[in-house]
Amino acid sequence: MLTIHTRGAQARDVEAITRIYNQGIAERTATFETRQRSITDMLPSAMSPQFPCVVATVNNAVVGFAGTSRYRERDCYAGVAEFSIYIERSWRGQGIGPVLMAALCDAAHAHGYWKLLSRIFVENVASRRMLERAGFREVGIYERHAQLEGTWRDVVIVEKRIDEISQ
Repeated sequence: MLTIHTRGAQARDVEAITRIYNQGIAERTATFETRQRSITDMLPSAMSPQFPCVVATVNNAVVGFAGTSRYRERDCYAGVAEFSIYIERSWRGQGIGPVLMAALCDAAHAHGYWKLLSRIFVENVASRRMLERAGFREVGIYERHAQLEGTWRDVVIVEKRIDEISQ
């Protein structure tokens, strides 16, 4: 049986976080980003004291990460965070996603957030199913949200209230 551990991201994890995120960029299935990132690019978001980032490890190796970022500038949205989750290609489909999302929800709740949300490419069925199992609900579709390499892409908006973790 696979033993998955989660913890807050540490500076030593940024190299793995960068590698995993760059896999997502290269695959063109999880982000509108097209430029590969460096460790220097990823360090501020992975180590932000305001926006939690967690990693999943198996046998002490980082196999995935989930992080938060600002949703909107307005003060009324201070308790809402956007999130991203990326799993190392060779570890996908092994139950890491839901464990990682539970850890991110706990960490975000501890930081005072009451809701997490994200946008998922409509054709990313694996992520949509994983997030549904993790308690997220789909609340709508942004049509033609942005272009990726000249093609308009639609995204599904997902959200989860985390103000009561037991929900």
